Amino acid sequence: MSLGLPELLLILLIVILIFGANKLPALGRGIGEAIKNFKKGISESDNKDEKK
Repeated sequence: MSLGLPELLLILLIVILIFGANKLPALGRGIGEAIKNFKKGISESDNKDEKK
């Protein structure tokens, strides 16, 4: 089950309708920071496991 271009465009359209075009940059930044923090937490957890 993969997402193709039509599905991604539909998701983008729904997001624009819900949040509005003006809030999209802030929403994108927030999601990007959340992903970055998640990856950082995972790598720190892996590093702690390796030290044991």
